[in-house]
Amino acid sequence: MVTWPPPLADLKADMKVPGTGDDVVLQANLDAAVTFVQRVRSDVDYRPNPLPDAKIPDADLVLGTLRLAGRWFTRRRSPEALVDMGEMGSARVPSFDPDIERLLCIGRFRGPVFA
Repeated sequence: MVTWPPPLADLKADMKVPGTGDDVVLQANLDAAVTFVQRVRSDVDYRPNPLPDAKIPDADLVLGTLRLAGRWFTRRRSPEALVDMGEMGSARVPSFDPDIERLLCIGRFRGPVFA
């Protein structure tokens, strides 16, 4: 069974972040990612006791939320979308990640929507 919203400990484990030095910033990114996912995936019932036939958060949605929060944490250090990699030079951080979009079923991976 998955936990919604995902706890900070899960984000730190996914990112392999030791200690507590970045906890405040990580929690802020996680809170923002949870809010974003709840807004764009309004078809999911996030309440603690959802209705019997409701779609509930699954492992993909939780992992996608954690990865999105991790991405935002990494991007905060790269305002020009570049990350310094020491002797290896710098690398570009794209503004979107198709794997995260696939996990969250957003963007081009969102199914048809009927109004």
